[in-house]
Amino acid sequence: MQQEQRPGRRSVLGAAAVLGAGAVTLGGGAGMAAAAPSAASATAGDRRPGHGHGGGGGLRDLPVPTVVGHRGGSGYRPEHTLGSYRFALENGADVIEQDVVPTKDGHLVCRHENDITGTTDVSSRPEFASRKTTKTVDGESHTGWFTEDFTLAELKTLRAKERLPQVRQHNTLYDGHWTVPTFEEVLKWADEEGRKRGRRIWLHVETKHPTYFRKLGLGLEERLAKLLRRYGRAGRNSSYTFLQSFEPSSLQRLGRLGLDCPKILLLDDLPTRPWDFVEAKDPRTVADLITPKGLKWVSGFAQGIGPWLNLIIPRDKNDRLTKPTTLVRDAHAAHLVLHPYTMRNENSFLPADFRRGTDPNAYGDAIGAFKTYYATGIDGIFSDNCDTAVLAREEFLKGRKG
Repeated sequence: MQQEQRPGRRSVLGAAAVLGAGAVTLGGGAGMAAAAPSAASATAGDRRPGHGHGGGGGLRDLPVPTVVGHRGGSGYRPEHTLGSYRFALENGADVIEQDVVPTKDGHLVCRHENDITGTTDVSSRPEFASRKTTKTVDGESHTGWFTEDFTLAELKTLRAKERLPQVRQHNTLYDGHWTVPTFEEVLKWADEEGRKRGRRIWLHVETKHPTYFRKLGLGLEERLAKLLRRYGRAGRNSSYTFLQSFEPSSLQRLGRLGLDCPKILLLDDLPTRPWDFVEAKDPRTVADLITPKGLKWVSGFAQGIGPWLNLIIPRDKNDRLTKPTTLVRDAHAAHLVLHPYTMRNENSFLPADFRRGTDPNAYGDAIGAFKTYYATGIDGIFSDNCDTAVLAREEFLKGRKG
């Protein structure tokens, strides 16, 4: 049974095997002169479940725990499609996630990885057979087709498909129904949905492999900043946009570009190192970054962290939950919010405590698992199944009031 609970993010070096031109200066978080509204201004009352994150502006309007639709509603529709984003929004997600990667001609598109072998029909398209290649991305070798080898016009001829067809066979019903969206198309979609609903739509945008792409001359941050400013999402109190990355230098660069959006540093397993640390020969690991000293450093350029769930509650050798760590308490002491990743409903992704039956692809007691994580005091959570996350939150909050 799969034990991988992460969303398959590959932006670090040195992790143990699991299922599932240069970095900018890494020191101190300098350059965040106009920091985004942080959790520093949140009172203890603000942190209680059901209250906003604090920090001013739209952040106060978000419920806590905040439900982030991971790649949209990817438990039900092929990930990073307008259909997936729409499903998440219609089923209770407070925030919708996008991962951005570039095309050959410099457009930002929404894919979890630049390797599009598993999320599009490119492998069945004879006109692109010669584009198949092997690349090393953040220290890992991958063979397939990559967004940076396609123009936007070429990429738009492809159709999106389910990434995990054996796990989510029902999602394959929607294979071929959507194209790969550009990030600008998503911004327009969010504006349209906001007008319909009478409120702004929150987005959670990740820069994928930023050091890798900068070396190719396809830097993400400048392109992202330009689009966010164009669509009114760069301001301190009204951006309605989280910016996230596994690379601290990417968040620092976004700050220097004048983006005051709240920023979230993503964190993988304890022994891993952000890829920009590897490039800069910075020896620090995630284990160093989640110490009180490390979290204080993070708070110099970010307003929160997005840790792997096992950093909140580790699992033992039998994949059962153990005692929660002090990470939630320590992060809050550093005035950082926590948006850990990723909860999914299937047995194969749940802790053993919450699996039901023997079918790894069947749903387990995901609601029970959500409540357990909510009880640690996290401020939000990424989930493929936003409707389950919202129901669990309702029951959790009701139980707290009772």
